[in-house]
Amino acid sequence: MKSLLNILILCVCSFLSYGQNLSISGIVVDDKNVPIEFANVILFNEEESEILKGSSTDNNGSFSLANLEPNTYIIKISFIGFNNYQQKIVLNGNLDLRSIKLTESVESLDQINITVKKPTLTREADRLIFNVENTALIEGNMLDVLKSTPSVLVLGDEITVKNTSPTVYINNRKVHLSSEDLNQLLEGSSANAIKSVEVITNPSSRYDAESGVVLNIVMSKNLITGYRGSVSTKYTQGVFPRYNAGTSHFFKNENLSFNVNYDYTKSKINRDGDDVINYLDNTNTLDQNWRSVTNRNTWSETHSLNANFDYFIDDNNTLSLSTNTLFVPYFKYVITNKTTIRDNNNAFLSRFTADNLSRDDKYNLGFDLDFNHNFTKGQLTFNSHFTSYNYERSQSVLSNFFDVNDDFQNTSAFNTNANQDTQIFAAKLDYSLPLSENSNFETGIKMSNIKTESDIIQFDVDINTGTETVDTENTDAFDYDERIYAGYVNYSSSTEKYNLNIGLRAEQTDVDGQSPLTNVSNMQNYLELFPNLSFQYNISDGYSAYVNYKRSIFRPSYTDLNPFRFFFNDNYVITGNPNLVPTFLDHYVIGATLFDLVTIEAYYDNYDGAISEIPRQDNTNNIIEYTSVNFDKTIEYGFDFLIDFNITEQWNTYFVTSFYNIEEETNFGNGLVNQSQWSNYSNITNTISFLEDRSLNVFLDVVWVGKNLQAFQIVEDRLFSQIAISKTLFKKQGTITLSAGDLFNMQDEKSRVRYQNQFNFSRSDIDNRYVTLGFRYKFGNTKLETNQRKIDREERDRLNKEGN
Repeated sequence: MKSLLNILILCVCSFLSYGQNLSISGIVVDDKNVPIEFANVILFNEEESEILKGSSTDNNGSFSLANLEPNTYIIKISFIGFNNYQQKIVLNGNLDLRSIKLTESVESLDQINITVKKPTLTREADRLIFNVENTALIEGNMLDVLKSTPSVLVLGDEITVKNTSPTVYINNRKVHLSSEDLNQLLEGSSANAIKSVEVITNPSSRYDAESGVVLNIVMSKNLITGYRGSVSTKYTQGVFPRYNAGTSHFFKNENLSFNVNYDYTKSKINRDGDDVINYLDNTNTLDQNWRSVTNRNTWSETHSLNANFDYFIDDNNTLSLSTNTLFVPYFKYVITNKTTIRDNNNAFLSRFTADNLSRDDKYNLGFDLDFNHNFTKGQLTFNSHFTSYNYERSQSVLSNFFDVNDDFQNTSAFNTNANQDTQIFAAKLDYSLPLSENSNFETGIKMSNIKTESDIIQFDVDINTGTETVDTENTDAFDYDERIYAGYVNYSSSTEKYNLNIGLRAEQTDVDGQSPLTNVSNMQNYLELFPNLSFQYNISDGYSAYVNYKRSIFRPSYTDLNPFRFFFNDNYVITGNPNLVPTFLDHYVIGATLFDLVTIEAYYDNYDGAISEIPRQDNTNNIIEYTSVNFDKTIEYGFDFLIDFNITEQWNTYFVTSFYNIEEETNFGNGLVNQSQWSNYSNITNTISFLEDRSLNVFLDVVWVGKNLQAFQIVEDRLFSQIAISKTLFKKQGTITLSAGDLFNMQDEKSRVRYQNQFNFSRSDIDNRYVTLGFRYKFGNTKLETNQRKIDREERDRLNKEGN
């Protein structure tokens, strides 16, 4: 009996123990039976007054809620864009709900079904938001995304928006890179972590006054506790092959959040050029015709790293450290030039060849430290930034000259060593205060300091002995120190009827540029005010009108101010201009949105002292020199028409066309030059999903840029095109991508210059026709059980944000 009693007690204990460890599991799918990842699963008590458990579905759509007691529960499952699922459960044992199907959210309006779907494009009064999370573009690089962003044009190393060079931010942090370095960083960085690109055409006073247009690349953040990562690789075939490999990692627990993206790119890029310079006599009649056929090959290896670390001290305080770094340990370009010289009757006079070999070594290390504090009402943010940039270039040029009989005449050679070291430090303090549910006040201060030391030494080389002699005329040094102190106030208000954003920024700029070897100096000291205004009035559902105004500044870069003369060969030189002054821009916009579908806009831009690099012919010594100057007058105005709509549920189309006029005017000391040109910019973008599970996606982008005026240079018509196709594999863990660029071979630039004693033509064949094959594999998303309480709270917060 005693043994039997022990057995009965053991069975009862086992039963009671079993009863305390029940579970609920299931798989969440959409109406096409495709598993839904990251759906919220919340378990309530019967009265729905308390959250008992919470989780998210994994990459297979599965979930499990364990350690439950026998009881009555309410389970709710939600995911953005879908109707919520709710069920009452009387739990007596382990329960498998099997497949739970969520239906897409549909809103009834006059018997018309509208599917709730995240748009590819969002138009606001002061910006355009291009969402790329769910497109084939994220399988390319960041530069490809910008090339396909509406109203953004990438021309060589220059990124432009309406003929303006924008300031690039990543997660609202300014990227301190030159155009060339920025291109290398973006081209070498995978786009798989990009959420959206914001084209902010009327930035508030919170942004630097130099930010006339802002491109803010918004990176997605790891909201799910645990770890996930990816590895990717790409092969591109242009004229020569290019290779890229990268990896991304995201980690989050209760107190920490960390993400890092690393990419390595190895490439060889080809570029051909055909330039004609017509040197003129004193009467501006053709004297000699110089035609140069150039081939340039560039080899490079690039390492880029983007990382962000957040430490959540408590609910009100967060400390963050982030970095954007670029390291180019190997960069070589070889230029071969063949120039033929003919007289005004096209008779052969002579020719020469010039071989240019350059090697670069550079790095750019940028770091940001942020501290955010949330008050009961309001937020205080402190940011400090530091950039260390180092650049070294060695150059060797060898030229061979031939006479009228095409017999060898003589040889010349020179070597150049150039170095640049730049340190940038900036700190700012921003305070944001909600005045009401609909209005907000912002204010802040900022200081920044840029110090750069540059030097260049040119050596004439004796071909016979190899002896180098310093060319003092083309040897120089330049020290540059720029300090900016700024403060701003900004007010914004938003109701159902209107949106208002108004602000004022003041900036004090002190510049000290010194060239000790040539006694050239540049001293500038000025205080300027920069107002901004955005106002949108919502007339009715689908109809609104808006106006924008902003004043901004474009300071000459220290590279442009640098008085160095850099020779590509004996007759082709690039020269800095220490006398440059800032450019001020007044930007006006008026527009309207109709049917919540079509946007019509007119704009007017007035540039005071626009900075442009232009060619200046020395017709006496047969030298062409490129230098930056301030124009006396530059005006641009135009009309835009934009439409964004869904042709079908799985096919989105965006179209914009702009007709605009550019007028430029300046006096070079020998008469006034004035030119103007009407042009057209048109862009059509299509995003299409195929198959029932939408695992096959196509992105097609075509941009037409008509004949236009750029720095007294007429650039002929061009057609930019790109297609990207992606297919998910391995239960959406893997993605294979095929993309191609310049489909119609109409992207190369042809230009001409003709005014006063300037008379030249240029045609380039850039290595922009390519085919890219890529593959990315995702892994991870492992929940940490030690942070289950935090998971429950995060799921609840996300649930509330979704309006459930």
